[in-house]
Amino acid sequence: MLKRTMDIVLSVLALIGLSPFLIGIAILVKRDGGPIFYSGERAGLHEKPFRMHKFRSMVVNAAALGPTSTASDDPRITRVGHFLRKTKLDELPQFYNVLKGDMSIVGPRPQIGWAVAEYDEEE
Repeated sequence: MLKRTMDIVLSVLALIGLSPFLIGIAILVKRDGGPIFYSGERAGLHEKPFRMHKFRSMVVNAAALGPTSTASDDPRITRVGHFLRKTKLDELPQFYNVLKGDMSIVGPRPQIGWAVAEYDEEE
């Protein structure tokens, strides 16, 4: 219960405190064309699926244009996307997922469902 309370408090403070910065990033992403956010399905606690939100760092329809895994020199990454990925700023919208309870600030990184299905019992 304490961990969840801390997740809520910290994510609210982050979303409010960073809101001018988030708006600026959103404007830059939108200038590259297409939607501002990318939402991908991930496996949460007990493999419950949820939509994880990030600032879009790749071209529209990138999933249809190449593999799910991307290298730093992937041509599908936008100009702004290179900067966002390098600085991890594309991850800031995940505070919304933390607020919703899909994720926690401290804990394992949510993975794609097919990858979780490959885990062994220990993992």
